Amino acid sequence: MGTPENLTDILFSSWRYTLQAFNVDQVTTEKAFTELVVAYSTPGRYYHTLKHIHHVLSTIETLQAYSKDLAAVQLAAWFHDVVYDTQAQDNEEKSADYASQLLSSLGIPDSTIVTVTRLILNTKHHEAAVDDYDSQVLLDADLAILAANPVQYQEYADAIRLEYNWIPEAEYIVGRRRVLERFLQRERIYFTALMFEVAEQSARDNIQREIQSLLSS
Repeated sequence: MGTPENLTDILFSSWRYTLQAFNVDQVTTEKAFTELVVAYSTPGRYYHTLKHIHHVLSTIETLQAYSKDLAAVQLAAWFHDVVYDTQAQDNEEKSADYASQLLSSLGIPDSTIVTVTRLILNTKHHEAAVDDYDSQVLLDADLAILAANPVQYQEYADAIRLEYNWIPEAEYIVGRRRVLERFLQRERIYFTALMFEVAEQSARDNIQREIQSLLSS
């Protein structure tokens, strides 16, 4: 057996495949990919890394039958956390701007860029209209980690804490609990029928477990 591809190779293949549909040349494709790798490798990222992007893209692949514009959903996944500063309130807006500028430089059609930026902005509050299937797919993929097995979920929770390590423990517990309880208060966490069926209960169990852990800290 040959050596397995590393994560960067796998992601580059995915990036190249998505851009091929728009006839972006190889050199430009590689340059843009390098920019994204640098962005997702900045200090202070423990969860919002290339590994997260890979997980989101893999889930989108599973949910692709629900999407109307798969390429736009995939591009939005690539850029949705490209700007990530836990001390800022406008990460999604800045990520959407970044996507718009870079995709424009690649010659991606304006209609696609408009869709991509809209999808990214919808990750701010994780809300999607009933008929906004592309947002539903992206949001379900972004939140798929909530339904991970307990060990992976704990790794995720620990990584999020590290990204907010500038916040004192007591303050973090209050804020994190508020975020988690907001998900539990929803009628459903996942929009697509598949994710609701296979992931909803696991996500709720994981969230409940983390809340209990925070309360006992």
